[in-house]
Amino acid sequence: MDGEEKIKKAYESILNSDFEQAIEWFEEAIEQEPGNALFHYKLSITYARSNKLTKALEHAEKASSLDNSNEEYLFHYEHIKAKELVKRAEVYFDQNEDQLHLAIILLKEATYLDPLSVEAWLLMGIAYAQLEEYSQAIQTLKEVLNLDPNHEIAKELLKQYKMMFKIYLQSYK
Repeated sequence: MDGEEKIKKAYESILNSDFEQAIEWFEEAIEQEPGNALFHYKLSITYARSNKLTKALEHAEKASSLDNSNEEYLFHYEHIKAKELVKRAEVYFDQNEDQLHLAIILLKEATYLDPLSVEAWLLMGIAYAQLEEYSQAIQTLKEVLNLDPNHEIAKELLKQYKMMFKIYLQSYK
C-alpha cells in the first residue's frame, strides 16, 4: 500500500470518528514518504483536532519547512503555534505579577502569529486587568469585540473593567 492509499484509509477513519486510527494511517504514510509536506500537514490537522498541540506543531513546522512557499502550511503552523502559546500562557494565571507579565508576552506573540485568536486577546485582557492595567485591558477586550461582536464574556468583562478603571482613577484624585 502506497502513501496515498494510507491517506485514504486515514480519511476513512476520520469519517468513522476514529481519530487515533487516522493518526496511525497518517504516520504510516509519512514513514513511506517522509518528505511529503502534504502528509505532514494533514497529520498536523488531525493532531490539532485531537488537542495534541505538541505533535500538531511538530508536523505543521515540518510541512512548512518542506514546502516553504506554501502559504497555507505557514498559516496553519502560525495558527497552531499561537494555540500552543495560549496554552502555555494559561499556566501563568493566578500567580504573581511577574508570571502574569510572562503570560502577556506569550499572548502578544500568539496574537502576532494569529491576529484572529479571540482566546488570546481575551486572556490578555484578563491578565492586564489582574495587573490593574485597566486601560490596556479595555483596549484588548475591544479587540475581542471587533473580532466577535457577540462575545458575551468580553462584553461583561468590558463593563466591569470600565467601572474598575473609573474607581482606580478616582482613587488617585
